[in-house]
Amino acid sequence: MFKQTFINLLKNAGITVNGQKSWDMRVRSDEVYRQALRRGNLGLGETYMDMCWDCDRLDAFIYRLVSAGLDKRKYLTSALIFFKSWFINAQKITRARQVGERHYDLGNELYQSFLDSRMQYSCGYWLKADNLEQAQIDKLDLICRKLRLKAGETVLDIGCGWGGFAKYAAENYGVKVTGLTISVEQAKFAREFCRNLPVDILTADYREHRGKYDKIVSVGMFEHVGPKNYRTYMEVVNRCLKDDGIFLLHTIGGLVDSLNTDAWIEKYIFPNGVIPSMRQIIAATDGLLVNRDVHEFGHDYDKTLMAWWDRFNLAWPELNKHNSKYDKRFYRMWKYYLQSCAGAFRAEKLRLWQIVFTKPGVKSDYSEVR
Repeated sequence: MFKQTFINLLKNAGITVNGQKSWDMRVRSDEVYRQALRRGNLGLGETYMDMCWDCDRLDAFIYRLVSAGLDKRKYLTSALIFFKSWFINAQKITRARQVGERHYDLGNELYQSFLDSRMQYSCGYWLKADNLEQAQIDKLDLICRKLRLKAGETVLDIGCGWGGFAKYAAENYGVKVTGLTISVEQAKFAREFCRNLPVDILTADYREHRGKYDKIVSVGMFEHVGPKNYRTYMEVVNRCLKDDGIFLLHTIGGLVDSLNTDAWIEKYIFPNGVIPSMRQIIAATDGLLVNRDVHEFGHDYDKTLMAWWDRFNLAWPELNKHNSKYDKRFYRMWKYYLQSCAGAFRAEKLRLWQIVFTKPGVKSDYSEVR
């Protein structure tokens, strides 16, 4: 029963079980059918990690699955995550560091293996770029130009990662940057990376920070804030931003309001993460900030993720040889993560927004920058 139902569903997406196309599934165990139908992407992802099925082009497989709407089927695991999100603030301060410990602290050598030289773990800007390195430089410069950075200004970087933006902005625009991260490993790397520059890296939750800044930026961090904290986050931005300042938010976005995330991503990649909708973001800023510009380039995340995958795959033999925690199951988990996310962006289920804000009541001549 499970097998035929699953096969029929995939036919709607142009996917053939044990077919010859690069996006077709090759199933080694009938357990795949039961797990996928009962547990959705959690079952599909786990059976892939356990080598119960394979596919030459996971990105193309997921793209077709999502484009056909098969990801919208409701499963028990999704319901359980929904109720947890409804009753529990999964991103409160005492829990917020979980994602740092479980994802960002996996080892800097892992991230150095597939990220660019500035360690940018967010979408690059491919308008004129033809490689990952240039796409990330162009993204950083785009942000600096949108913020209208001037020498001597102070900048707060909420979720500074490994310090790539802080280093770029300090070196190229002469600003002073304070970076916040909840990852111990990121903080260690960022401090060394930005040594001898006017950059201060703090291991702290955004809610704990005080200070006033000319500009504020947050790149790829808002996905970890959670709906119960969106308003608090924007209150912190409002409190820390000078009256004539500019705030830029760079975040993955979804088309509908959400209280939870995909069950497989929640369990294996980003615990407690939630993708915000535009409506949730704007509602959180009501009376605090005014939206001046929205720039959407989610198609660039497809390119970024596939570039990360190519670099990770190339580096894998060395990673596997020198660190026992990077085993075959980890390799398949990382492949499923990077390529399935690429497919979701390609299908436009996920978006990438850069949103520029100023404070209300401030007359602004702000014009878009591309």
